[in-house]
Amino acid sequence: MSRAVPVPSIGLYLRGLIVGVAVAGLFAAVGVQLVRLSLVARTEIRVASAEPIGRVFSRPDILDRGGRLVATDVAVPSLYADPAMIIDLDEVIEKLMRTFPDLDAAELRKSLGDHTRRFAWIKRGLAPRQAQRVHDLGLPGLAFRQEPKRVYPAGALLGHLIGYVNVDNKGAGGLERYIDDNLGIESVLGAAPSRIPPVALSIDLGVQQGLAAELKEALTRYQASGAAGLVMDVTTGELVAAVSLPELDPEKPVEAQADGRENRLSTGVYELGSIFKILTVAMALDGKTTTLDKIYDVRQPMTFGQHTINDLHPAGRPLSVRDVFIHSSNVGAGMIALEAGSARQMGFLSRLGLLSGARTEAGPVAAPIVPKRWGELETVTIAYGHGLATTPVHFSAAVAALLNGGSRVTPTVLARRTGIVGERLVSAETSAGIRELLRLNVTSPHGTGRRADVAGYRVGGKTGTAEIPGKGGYQRKAVISSFVAAFPMDAPRFLTFVSLFEPRASEETKGQITAGLNAAPVTGRLIARIAPLLDVLPERATQEAASRAN
Repeated sequence: MSRAVPVPSIGLYLRGLIVGVAVAGLFAAVGVQLVRLSLVARTEIRVASAEPIGRVFSRPDILDRGGRLVATDVAVPSLYADPAMIIDLDEVIEKLMRTFPDLDAAELRKSLGDHTRRFAWIKRGLAPRQAQRVHDLGLPGLAFRQEPKRVYPAGALLGHLIGYVNVDNKGAGGLERYIDDNLGIESVLGAAPSRIPPVALSIDLGVQQGLAAELKEALTRYQASGAAGLVMDVTTGELVAAVSLPELDPEKPVEAQADGRENRLSTGVYELGSIFKILTVAMALDGKTTTLDKIYDVRQPMTFGQHTINDLHPAGRPLSVRDVFIHSSNVGAGMIALEAGSARQMGFLSRLGLLSGARTEAGPVAAPIVPKRWGELETVTIAYGHGLATTPVHFSAAVAALLNGGSRVTPTVLARRTGIVGERLVSAETSAGIRELLRLNVTSPHGTGRRADVAGYRVGGKTGTAEIPGKGGYQRKAVISSFVAAFPMDAPRFLTFVSLFEPRASEETKGQITAGLNAAPVTGRLIARIAPLLDVLPERATQEAASRAN
């Protein structure tokens, strides 16, 4: 039995036709509009954005002299909010405060409660685990943006030199500030890598670590309150290592404001004691007012009114300039300086750069403190390292010039690779005389630096023990013990400087706090440790290598 098939009515066909024509008309209108817009010249494109642009900065990498990474940018999530999209402000604040207790609840409410704003930072530079915790809260109006964050693989090892950056990744101190001011950084959206070439340091991380380790061991061994040291190329002025203890973590810039965290190498000025006798003898030799063989009668103290200058360990006999240096005679140094005269002394120290401020790429170097009156008494005390305060960086650069043949060097923390011939400060003969004295002070059984000797490396150096000024005068039991050295002494390549602040007497130091018993042996251990890293072979190995070559 067949079933009848219903036939669509004409009205249904008409309705379908009308709908089809309407849809086709709409598509045609859209097409016409698109063609019209493509033919109209537009000189301005307007973009409406609900989110203000929050700019950050991309920075170049920093490498040590061997190409090892010292500082770089990594991409990290930062948390922001669109206040207009927040549904329950109280819930958002409660949950964020539970996640980040260090946030300011009042400030958070103020910034997120303003619904006219479309962008507000909440927390910058989150760890992945922190970001995941916020994501899991599922709060409307919160979002993340990837940003560059500065990280320092070497930690606090180079903190005083590198400095630090602010929350926008802009340099706020040290070398990071120098990069902003001189090399440039890039404003970026997101975490785009820097297109600026890496910055190459003169610092060697291996030598830096060795210096830091020896100074830290010295802090414990001699119960000192602080320490500082550097290694400098005497030809280029490059700082191969520079350490100030306590260290500064560049990822914790708030530490820079803490007491005792200053960079003792460049921002602290100190009376450095008998290491200044290097400069006194150099001045007199270069001015032809003395010779290494000239004799001075140092048996009597020097008296200036109520002030008496004497020797810690009087020799009890007249001394040649060599012996004045070896025995570290204050009286002898004073007599040499008086003979040269105050004007010559002032001019010589000024020529060495010790009477004016300076700066390196790591920041300004503190200006020295000079006497207001520079008479005979001041001339004598400055001759043996009291009455004029300067920085270890200033002093080291001056001594480097006396070691390298007489040419000025400018301290730098950036790699130079080649020597820069600076202004001649002293003659080659004066430089040779200073090298002889420094080596003799280490090899002589009476030399104050004999505990710095290292077999095969031909070390030379000078001690300095300076009493620290305090209320009512100098403190006899609070000193800065320093030792400046160079190696190999026949053709110096590197200078080392070590200072211990307020070391204490011990059985090892025979109840004394002088530099010959603490700073000098620290220097010896340091040179033995770092010389191989600097490609300086011991004398015997050098001779054997020469024999094999022949």
